[in-house]
Amino acid sequence: MEKLHIPVLLSEVLASLDPKPGESYLDLTAGYGGHASKILAVTQNYKNSVLVDRDEYATKHLKSIFPSEINIMDTDFYNAVLQLFKCGKTYDIILADFGVSSPQLDMEERGFSFKYDAALDMRMDQRQNITAADIVNKYSERELADIFTTYGEEPVGRSKMLAREIVHQRPINSTKQLADIIKSHSKYSKTHPATKIFQAIRIKVNGELEQIEKTLPILPKLLNKNGRLGIITFHSLEDRLVKDYFKEASSHGEESELTILTKKPIIADSQELLINPRARSAKLRVAIKRI
Repeated sequence: MEKLHIPVLLSEVLASLDPKPGESYLDLTAGYGGHASKILAVTQNYKNSVLVDRDEYATKHLKSIFPSEINIMDTDFYNAVLQLFKCGKTYDIILADFGVSSPQLDMEERGFSFKYDAALDMRMDQRQNITAADIVNKYSERELADIFTTYGEEPVGRSKMLAREIVHQRPINSTKQLADIIKSHSKYSKTHPATKIFQAIRIKVNGELEQIEKTLPILPKLLNKNGRLGIITFHSLEDRLVKDYFKEASSHGEESELTILTKKPIIADSQELLINPRARSAKLRVAIKRI
């Protein structure tokens, strides 16, 4: 399991969420069970815990490694929290890791990475219709530029230039073809010049920021008193949403839904970065429900 995906900030998650025997647990992005396996090893409460993921590869793996009594939901985290809230469920610990899992990046056929020559896909949920190829080949030049600026945080001028080149060279069918177009119109940089463009397209394909924005206000309602909420983000757009929501939810004095436990986000230490370089952008924020 841990060969499939190395969970980021694992020791920090365990220390911050402080699981105890018998506590209930909700993992909204369970992936390949890296965090869940360690937390559930402490709580031993499988019956009252829930693991969520919209990636069928992940949910199949989860079902193969956890007892059948645990509820594994094959859906996105927003629909999961809606269903659980409607059913009146609450939990002692909630964790959400909003990053892309290593298997998603490393499976060539998923089309997430420019490291491989594969069809443009990038869907976390293979059941949805829209793919990266649809966006790259069907969206207007203006729409592409807006996506690159909004979700890739690229400068407006560069976004417009790349959008124009992409439209000019359509159809674009593979990750390599797209990455080569971007690279040929970019100056040298330490990171691959396609990194932010691929991020932007992936976010758009999966509606990632919209999902987070709609999910955050529901999470305190799913927490028991003294329940802990941990959220891991991997880029500034996600982290800003979480930071702003935590600030708002903790700003109402005694009536606040949450109390923030992490004044600054927790990041990976040098030892973890040696083992797992993908943890370099991970940030963990934690809050507790006092009422």
